[in-house]
Amino acid sequence: MWLLDTHLVLWVAFGPQRLPRRARQLIESREAAVAFSDATLWEVAIKSSLRKPGFEVDAAALRDGLLAAGFDELPIRAEHVLRVAGLPWRHRDPFDRLLVCQAAVEGMTLLTADAVLASYGKPVRRV
Repeated sequence: MWLLDTHLVLWVAFGPQRLPRRARQLIESREAAVAFSDATLWEVAIKSSLRKPGFEVDAAALRDGLLAAGFDELPIRAEHVLRVAGLPWRHRDPFDRLLVCQAAVEGMTLLTADAVLASYGKPVRRV
């Protein structure tokens, strides 16, 4: 099962032409289920509430669109959060760190275009 990082989720929803070719192939092939995390929705909601120019994303509408497109939703569980304490500090973004832990706990592969995030190795795969 693939778990998409926040950038990939936003590109799927609003800029599919920005998706790396390999990410597009994996998502479209549906050889494995594709999921997004509630951590991504949380991150989007926070960024939207800051009213940063150029970032106007309705997290609820994003969620509805992803579910309608057949993506699975991964809730945040205590097990995911507690795993963060043991994660090396290669990446400072708390949402990305949570995504790595969710993927590890759930036996998923986190897809990302972020080289620093990919430095965690398994369960992260750079596309």
